[in-house]
Amino acid sequence: MNGFSRLANPSVFLRLSGRILPVLYVVTAGLFAVGLYMAFFVAPPDYQQGETVRIMFVHVPSAWLAMFAYLLIAISGAGSLIWRHPLADVSAKAAAPIGAAFTFLALVTGALWGKPMWGAYWVWDARLTSFLILFFLYLGLIALWEAIEEPSKAGRATAILALVGVVNLPIIKFSVDWWNTLHQPASVMRMDGPTIDASILYPLLVMAVAFTCLFIMLHLKAMRAEILGRRVNTMLVTQVEQAARRPRGGPATAEQDG
Repeated sequence: MNGFSRLANPSVFLRLSGRILPVLYVVTAGLFAVGLYMAFFVAPPDYQQGETVRIMFVHVPSAWLAMFAYLLIAISGAGSLIWRHPLADVSAKAAAPIGAAFTFLALVTGALWGKPMWGAYWVWDARLTSFLILFFLYLGLIALWEAIEEPSKAGRATAILALVGVVNLPIIKFSVDWWNTLHQPASVMRMDGPTIDASILYPLLVMAVAFTCLFIMLHLKAMRAEILGRRVNTMLVTQVEQAARRPRGGPATAEQDG
């Protein structure tokens, strides 16, 4: 518990994340190099989808990370509302644009994948529609943060919205099981094991780990930027308040006159 409390200190977080990030840069670059090589030069074309199956190596990890980022925002929101964790709203605010980017990437790659498979870039089936709602939720969170200037009030408002919107995640996950959709059912996260051949599964898993490391790296950098930005704003406000309390004709004015 003491270690958890120490991590709540922004200064401790800045120091630890500063040590972790250089390692993450190297690990992420290495994983992407291996994953992309396996995806484009090792994995064979699919017997039904042909070369278009390679879109999966970007689409699937992006979709996973889009859902994971929103879950992280909801957990951070709960931490902010219930436990008043000082870094919870920082984590949530930092994750929202990254999650929105992954969601957008998943939608675009899904459309490119869907055109040769379904004959259309977009169909209003349950999986795609619920995923589009996820993208709008991200945009709503970002807009709410921008609309409320005070960080504490913005954090509370967005935490409530995130917790309400989290109900969309199981809908995305199980939509292919609950309704008759064009989207293929789960083929990796299954109780009876993956149904994908190992020649495609292993590159997909490597790319998933690479995307996860990329998300962690971007999230840590965004949190650091948010903490430092809040410190700068606090310093500016303090200077303005001190200037407002300074009597007219004080030392500053005297120096200027001299």
